[in-house]
Amino acid sequence: MLRTLRKLLSLSSCSLKEIQRNSPLMETEIVVRNSPEIPQDVLLDIFALLEIPDLMRAGSVCSSWHSAYTTICNQLELYKKPQTPCLLYTSESAGENVACLYSLAEKRVYNFTLPDPPIRSRYLVGSSHGWLVTADEKSELHLVNVATGQQIALPSVITNESVKPIFDNAGRIDKYELWDPMHDIDLDFQYIGHDMTIHALDELRDVFYHQSFIFPDPSTGSYIVVLIHGLSLQLSFARVGDCKWTLLPPGWDYQQCIYTDGLLYAFTRFGRVDTFDLTSPTFTMNTIADCMKNYIPECMYVVETPCGDLLQVRRDFEIIDTDDNKLICETKKILLYKVDMAAKELLEMKDLHDQVLFLGYNQSQSLSAKEFPQLKPNCVYFTDSESCVSKYKNYCRDIGVLNLENDTREEILPQLWCSWPNPIWLTPSLARMNWSCTNTQIDNLL
Repeated sequence: MLRTLRKLLSLSSCSLKEIQRNSPLMETEIVVRNSPEIPQDVLLDIFALLEIPDLMRAGSVCSSWHSAYTTICNQLELYKKPQTPCLLYTSESAGENVACLYSLAEKRVYNFTLPDPPIRSRYLVGSSHGWLVTADEKSELHLVNVATGQQIALPSVITNESVKPIFDNAGRIDKYELWDPMHDIDLDFQYIGHDMTIHALDELRDVFYHQSFIFPDPSTGSYIVVLIHGLSLQLSFARVGDCKWTLLPPGWDYQQCIYTDGLLYAFTRFGRVDTFDLTSPTFTMNTIADCMKNYIPECMYVVETPCGDLLQVRRDFEIIDTDDNKLICETKKILLYKVDMAAKELLEMKDLHDQVLFLGYNQSQSLSAKEFPQLKPNCVYFTDSESCVSKYKNYCRDIGVLNLENDTREEILPQLWCSWPNPIWLTPSLARMNWSCTNTQIDNLL
């Protein structure tokens, strides 16, 4: 039956009609006028086997199929299909508000129209659980669900303790002050004061946002957003209902985070591992490892595998100087280490066996090629990890698949149309989020 459904979707000999629905999916779909009527319960069973891009495409075929699609969207317990990550990028030819989603499962591109401000004017500073974290031209953060089109404004940047607004004569915010703590490397990173710089509204995001992470929050049934920010790479977080960012106890040089059982684990470039209990009324830092043996000082990712192992991954680059004086970073090798928290040691691994990794500005993922047969086992799918700042806007992007068995590299998409904002891995989701904070509450914080 699933094969029949896919055949109906791809039929070109039947009567065709262009339709436009109130859906973020912008594609001309096939309406099968004379196809046999399929009972709703059977349709629901079939639709539950489709990945989200294919599911949305099926929901555009006819009224009965759209009804089944709507039922699944409203009753997500009916839909438990594991989703294959997609590559999200933008294209000038597609439009300022359009996100292009390349499906690794189907080897095709889907276009989604997203709400203002235009996605091509934003920076992408993270993705997880189907949500993008974007920074607009006022350096304000938004969550965007590409599949549903839902957009949520995160707490204002001026509610972060490191950022102070500067007002013009009309009382409008004109610039930002950024207060960054300074630490002396020769004094064991002892705090020695703050450095203050002033930035235009659209320039703060160049220096303030390093990476963001979205974690499910079982205590509320929603999400927590964690932000690594500033030149000192501090941590702040916000959860559902919060109207301001909460700065976590003093720490610095954080590169990656994971969240499990109410504990936030934060990893520094020099091998220190700190934890923060985000379920506690007060947030204290507990250092569980001052330094890992064999720590990785270069570009580092932390990945939790399906079986619960913790990996640190190092990405080695080759720097290529082009004729137009631009530097190109190309991934040449991936090194794997298993984290032994008890011994505070990194144990080198030779390969991933049937596992697959996704690295970049997304929350790092480890998947099983047995569960996702469209993916290549013992391979790493990667995108750029360069800072998402405007000076790199026209650079070529480092995107591809690296086979760990022989270090061979395979391209995914041509570079010509997907350079800005930085392409990022996104795993589609139909989940919706309830996150609200009134303007009055925000005004009271200023």
